[in-house]
Amino acid sequence: MRLLVWLSAAVLASALPLSAAAGRVGQAPECVVLLHGLARTAASMARLEEALTDAGFAAVNIDYPSRKHAIQQLAPLAMEKGIAACRSRRAETVHVVTHSLGGILVRYYLAEHDLPEHHLPKLGRVVMLGPPNRGSQVVDKLAWIPGFGLWNGPAGLQLGTGEDSLPRQLGPARFAVGVIAGTRSLNPVFSRFLRGPDDGKVALESTKLEGMQDFLALPHTHTFMMRSVEVIRQTIFFLRNGRFDHTDRPRN
Repeated sequence: MRLLVWLSAAVLASALPLSAAAGRVGQAPECVVLLHGLARTAASMARLEEALTDAGFAAVNIDYPSRKHAIQQLAPLAMEKGIAACRSRRAETVHVVTHSLGGILVRYYLAEHDLPEHHLPKLGRVVMLGPPNRGSQVVDKLAWIPGFGLWNGPAGLQLGTGEDSLPRQLGPARFAVGVIAGTRSLNPVFSRFLRGPDDGKVALESTKLEGMQDFLALPHTHTFMMRSVEVIRQTIFFLRNGRFDHTDRPRN
């Protein structure tokens, strides 16, 4: 009887979706580190975290003090926290999904740090949502205003488009990355400073990164794009396939 019960449990476990099975044993072969944007928290990525978990990934949603430090300090703080969490789940592959500033943290970290095998056995794919890869003209125009630095912190002041722009100093991507840009703005004041289509914070052209594998523009705002059903679907599609789904798709 005990043998029959054990065999029944084993068959049930093998039939479970990957997410459920991974949850039981505390590990998954693929782990995704989630990094939120400037002046946000991990709560802003909660819907993405849930969707990734349902899709079979081990999702690690990292909170970091985006307004307290410069990018040079935030990048290792956030990335190494995520890497350690994935390592504890015995993940074979680590992906990263970012919003806004989070994308710059990944770029800086990968440009400045080696990834020893005992820390990160295999770097998978990166998806960036609304990243200021070429900086933002909003910072150029507003950085001098009293209170801008206080609200956005040292990292926010590094996201302009001038010679002191840190994103523009990082060079092309040398890792598998897809970028999703937004084209809908809820901030007409900020959009006045941006050239061409924009998401209210970053111009579409400024999200592009030399060396990226794929690019997708969707009609969503910078602030809420990570909650979009279609953005989430495309993120998961890229993590699995190394490209976005460019076939006809719903606009929601």
